[in-house]
Amino acid sequence: MTRLNLLLLALVIASALGTVSAQHQSRRLFAELEREQAAQRRLEIEFGKLQLEQSTWAMHARIEKVALAQLRMQTPPPSKVQVVPRGSAPALPDAASAGQRAGAPVVAQKAGAR
Repeated sequence: MTRLNLLLLALVIASALGTVSAQHQSRRLFAELEREQAAQRRLEIEFGKLQLEQSTWAMHARIEKVALAQLRMQTPPPSKVQVVPRGSAPALPDAASAGQRAGAPVVAQKAGAR
């Protein structure tokens, strides 16, 4: 009977230690989860700010301003621009036709416009 009591006591102690260990691990993992969720929220805020910054940099008015001021680009005069309607596109050089998206209107300068 004494051996049975000692065995049961050892099992109870082992069970108690296992419970304490499981609770400690559970609390540690929950704290880590909270830290990661806070980091996720910070990253989501930063991502939103970066998207706003990207849309600001990509605004058409800003791109046009940079093209005019820094790159000294100019819109060609209307007499040197030829708009070709869909379906009747002339044979363009491979480099120009490769950059066109399917179905997009083709805009090409007349020869000698440079």
